[in-house]
Amino acid sequence: MLFSLALIFLLGFLAGELCKKLHLPALIGMLAVGIAIGPHALGLIDGSVLDISAQLRKIALVIILMRAGLSLNLADLKRVGRPAVLMCFVPACIEMFATALLAPLLLGISFTEALLLGSVIAAVSPAVIVPKMLKLMEEGRGQTNSIPQLILAGASLDDVFVIVMFSVFSSLVQSGNFNALDLARIPLSIILGAAAGAIIGYLLGKLMKLIHIRDTAKLLILVSISFLLCAAEDSFGMIVPFSSLVAVTVSGITIKKVRPEASQRLSGKLGKIWVAAEIMLFVLVGAAVDISYAANAGAAAVALIFAVLIFRALGVLLCFVKTKLPIKQRLFCCIAYLPKATVQAAIGGVPLAMGLACGNTVLTVAVLSIIITAPLGAFLIDITYKKLLD
Repeated sequence: MLFSLALIFLLGFLAGELCKKLHLPALIGMLAVGIAIGPHALGLIDGSVLDISAQLRKIALVIILMRAGLSLNLADLKRVGRPAVLMCFVPACIEMFATALLAPLLLGISFTEALLLGSVIAAVSPAVIVPKMLKLMEEGRGQTNSIPQLILAGASLDDVFVIVMFSVFSSLVQSGNFNALDLARIPLSIILGAAAGAIIGYLLGKLMKLIHIRDTAKLLILVSISFLLCAAEDSFGMIVPFSSLVAVTVSGITIKKVRPEASQRLSGKLGKIWVAAEIMLFVLVGAAVDISYAANAGAAAVALIFAVLIFRALGVLLCFVKTKLPIKQRLFCCIAYLPKATVQAAIGGVPLAMGLACGNTVLTVAVLSIIITAPLGAFLIDITYKKLLD
């Protein structure tokens, strides 16, 4: 296991740095390393690491959502108003619906399997968006209409919404039965998760005010509670609908409200942890890719990805109907909502691990969506933000 971990971190880091030199997202190099040393190529990763890869990917997802929550300011969101709420779910819903219509025609899967696929590829990527929006906030770009805050909030909660939908659709495909109660569980799990996160964040924020604790200890407590929330969902989620990832995100937002100075420092420390978590996440998802299967599904999968991106852009524009937001800023929001990476890496391999017939298809499309949209979105954000944002 130690040899495998050393390979993952060293080769993933070097490949990521090489991609940065080429002005590509580092995650592309990490994915390539994972594919090369994974079981479908050189087979250099120990089976014990692959056995726990799902848990390791979940840890990485928790870290990025926690960091996003600690960076969000509720006052900025209130100023944006209705579009901030709509951006959390409207683009994702439209993209999932488009995938459900097009994937059976292009990939030969069933309607319910296409819904599951849509819930995997519909999420926007915090790994790409969070650092870039934080940079825009530091530069003071788009602050008149709080565009970076709008995108940051929408992307973070969009991911949580999509993951909740993924859990429902995966249960639907696995059981083969449609249950209306499963749909009713979606808003309930979001509400209960948000309530739990708000309570935990408030108590932690007050504790940080009353008792002097080193930032490292604060972070240890926050991360441990986040892991306990995920464990609680795994153990009791079927009894009480509850989204741990909603709770993690909202707890960060609440700490930001109660203890803004501490939240800024904690976000910085999480950024340092993310350096290692990002490498682990993307190398392991690359290791799960079967190259021969990806080659066979390639053209149809690429066509599907570009087609549903058009629907996603329409969903973003729909969020700004009857608002005074300038056309340039609306266009930037469409561009910023292109990149996909983190959620696709975290859950793209789950259907395959569950033994579902569509598992290889879902993983292949998830990885291709990362390879196509992450560099495309990152590149377009970098070259357009100075022209489109005040």
